Amino acid sequence: MTDANPKPGSRWSASRLLTIAGPFLGLLFVTALFGLSEDLRPVFYTGASWKNILTQTVIVAVGALGMTLIIVSGGIDLSVGSVVALCSVVGARLLEHKAPASVTILATLLVGGCVGLINGAVIAGFRMLPFVVTLGMMGIARGAAKWLADNQTVNFEGDSIVVTLMERVRPDSFLPLPPGVWLAVGLTFCVAVILRSSVFGRHVFAIGSNEATARLCGIPVRARKVMVYGVAGLFFGLSGLLQLSRLTQGDPSVAAGLELDIIAAVVIGGASLNGGTGSVMGSVIGALIMAVLRSGSSQMNWPNYVQEIIIGIVIILAVGLDRLRQSRAS
Repeated sequence: MTDANPKPGSRWSASRLLTIAGPFLGLLFVTALFGLSEDLRPVFYTGASWKNILTQTVIVAVGALGMTLIIVSGGIDLSVGSVVALCSVVGARLLEHKAPASVTILATLLVGGCVGLINGAVIAGFRMLPFVVTLGMMGIARGAAKWLADNQTVNFEGDSIVVTLMERVRPDSFLPLPPGVWLAVGLTFCVAVILRSSVFGRHVFAIGSNEATARLCGIPVRARKVMVYGVAGLFFGLSGLLQLSRLTQGDPSVAAGLELDIIAAVVIGGASLNGGTGSVMGSVIGALIMAVLRSGSSQMNWPNYVQEIIIGIVIILAVGLDRLRQSRAS
């Protein structure tokens, strides 16, 4: 006889297994799907194609690292795209005035981190909804980017190490990959270790699971929320720096809607919008799935609206799977 009422431990194991394996199975499915086309197959499964896909993944993946921390803690941040645009303009302005690469990198990261700290301080200090606060910050950061750039792109002359971060050397071959790809890989493992093996990481999961219980257990909830948004802001600033490197100019109108791509990557990767559940590796795989979908759709010459419809369907399915996991775990 089969056990019609399995033990809670087995339910948790099945849910956990689905959370971990789901994004990888999704990536395998999407990759195999485009391979069904005989016309696309010789072009899609090449080193040059995957080099382009990985390069496209980097900006969303780095942003997804910060968003994973926020969503696991039970929050959300809608200002990401605007912050990326603001940071790219700040970096371009500094390079325009011949600032050293080290100063440009540090200032760009600090701008992102400061915006994150402001978000976290308002959310935690005034107990306001993250949706409302970050929606307001979306407009503030975008407006600041346009003001700083005088409503036009900011161009600069001369070579800088910043530009080389996303530079594709030998685009017809897989190697060498841009330094930004390796940077994203390294940060993914670092954040995964911190989130799973540090006191800070355990606090983030505890707050997302049940904030009231976390507070009763002595966790400094407000301070941790400010820290989460501040650290996430640093990742968003880095995404802005990588965006600057990719475009080789600061554009205040860039990254419109990027926050949706980043949130979708985290959800596709297995995170719950209710908080308390998430995986750094899953979020990065989610970003890779979206890049594969966009690249494959472009190579198939599908219209842009078809790509948007497909990604929308994928997001709905990912949220549906999240609901299924929660119901099985309960």
